[in-house]
Amino acid sequence: MAEHTVQFDVAPAPVKVPTGTLLVEAARQAGVEITQPCGGQGRCGRCLVRIVEGTARRRSTLRLSAEDVKAGYALACQTVVEGDLVVSVPPQEKIERRLTTDRTAAAISVPAGYDPAVAQTIQRVRLTLTPPSMEDQTDDWSRLKAALRREAGIEEIRASLATIRQIGTTLREGGWQVTATLDTRSWDCPDCPAYLIDLRPGHIPDDTPLWGVAIDIGTTTVTVWLVDLLSGEVRAQVAEYNGQIARGEDVISRIIYASKSEESMAEIRELVLGTINELIETACKRTKSTPADIVKATVAGNSTMIHLLLGIPAESIRLTPFVTAINHVPTLRAWEAGIGIHPEATVDCLPGVASYVGADITAGVLSSGMDDTDKVTLFMDIGTNGETVLGSHEWLVTCACSAGPAFEGAGVMHGMRATRGAIEEVWVNGETFEPTYRVIGGVKPRGLCGSGLISLLAELFLTGVVDKGGHIKLGLDTPRVREGEHGPEYVVAWAEETQTGQDIVISYVDIDNLLRAKAAIYAGFTVLADSVGIPLESVEQVLIGGSFGKYINVEKAIQIGLLPDMPWERFHFLGNTSVRGAYLALLDARSRARVRDIASRMTYIELSADNTFYEAFMSALFLPHTDISRFPTVGAAILKR
Repeated sequence: MAEHTVQFDVAPAPVKVPTGTLLVEAARQAGVEITQPCGGQGRCGRCLVRIVEGTARRRSTLRLSAEDVKAGYALACQTVVEGDLVVSVPPQEKIERRLTTDRTAAAISVPAGYDPAVAQTIQRVRLTLTPPSMEDQTDDWSRLKAALRREAGIEEIRASLATIRQIGTTLREGGWQVTATLDTRSWDCPDCPAYLIDLRPGHIPDDTPLWGVAIDIGTTTVTVWLVDLLSGEVRAQVAEYNGQIARGEDVISRIIYASKSEESMAEIRELVLGTINELIETACKRTKSTPADIVKATVAGNSTMIHLLLGIPAESIRLTPFVTAINHVPTLRAWEAGIGIHPEATVDCLPGVASYVGADITAGVLSSGMDDTDKVTLFMDIGTNGETVLGSHEWLVTCACSAGPAFEGAGVMHGMRATRGAIEEVWVNGETFEPTYRVIGGVKPRGLCGSGLISLLAELFLTGVVDKGGHIKLGLDTPRVREGEHGPEYVVAWAEETQTGQDIVISYVDIDNLLRAKAAIYAGFTVLADSVGIPLESVEQVLIGGSFGKYINVEKAIQIGLLPDMPWERFHFLGNTSVRGAYLALLDARSRARVRDIASRMTYIELSADNTFYEAFMSALFLPHTDISRFPTVGAAILKR
């Protein structure tokens, strides 16, 4: 097969690739980063490059006009090399750190009565061994086991070959005084011998922290809590955007990308491992510890995130009948999982329930306490997948609906994540239709984040700029409403007010994406309630997890039909319940057993099994709903207007 030379203007040297190679693959070989938020499906148009010289074949021009093609533009994920090329790569979108940094994260309360001797599976034991002699030629391994039986009551232990290789050196280096760190109990093998994680020369002082990490792998954000297992204290909280975003903004896009080849699977796994391991390094620097000191990790995340973390093929998750490869991963060692802590550290991935109800939800139910209350409770994680759990200590039912990433700023022309420069709240004057807004960081705006989009849509609806079908009324006496490139649009900020020098607008296409997202979430929990014969008004509390939930204005969310219309005091925003649940399971074997029990008790309802969800979804595609009687406070606000 013929080879061709491809020179990228941002790469120091050209690369040689065979005929038929995708431009994104050639870029990867050249060390050039090209983002693919849709997973390389050609849907988002954000891998745009320009072919300056040479011949290439465009498999798709979905996001390109005839003028674009004439000017040499191409989608890198849909264009194959058929000759020597010179390619210009525009500056790639950079993901900025959140304004609310992990340094200002709230203090975490240690569970009342926490006693590591009772709750913790990791045990650190100081040992003094009798040195060998001509009279006592017992081997080092047997001598260590005897000391553990005598001084700690541990009858049997296991160890890896790598650990065994170091035992003799460690015993002699410590003058036959050593400190052993063991995992004494395993959820998946309670009768197995204790596992020797680490053996250090000398006696480690009592006040030396015993480190563990709780990890939440979100589709958007990865969060790590560094914990002293002896005191239960969270000593550092760090978070960063999931590096996999560059290969897909939602789980389906990432599954599609990972399924392309073994190289794609390896790449997307390395992206999330890179994020996790960088966060661990950061947390350790803040506590003057090292990653090698960490001896236990618990991991929560949706089913796709867990599969991709471990390099498990996830294609079956998105294909009928939507089945995972595994819901409850056996206990792993850090070297197997690729997590950069002590190689023999215990890594425990918490259990999921189904393809779209994963460990983030079981951990969330644990940390919310809904499995231990007699109140009828609705637990929601408002995000790309829109997972919902309904129940109490007696019963739990769950479902998930694909809401899409609109509330995270994707699929909206001027949408963005909740970073510096994002408009997070909007008010519209009912007489002049003029907006005022608040921007994260108090700077000029660059776009609209999820909370800003909810606020804006509610205001446009209640002031009459938008009708219940989401259509913008062009006949209003205001320059804010106009016909734009993508149909009718409303101008939130004029070009001279923005960082980009362009008007920030919301169009009918954007509104339609938001309506679909909110309709999916609302339909999901209404179908769930109907399936067990519970009227929504009978729900005694609504618990909202996820970092996005912290910023939602309840009134505005009700006004667009995202949340049910009920008294505000029933709503409770819990923040990141997934990492909190992982933290509780990290500390206490009883909490870990509760997570397993929660997963086994949940009845999963597949919304695509019949037309019920579709009918509920279509009814919710209006502001706030086709049945206004479901939203009496919104109806009253419309009449007042």
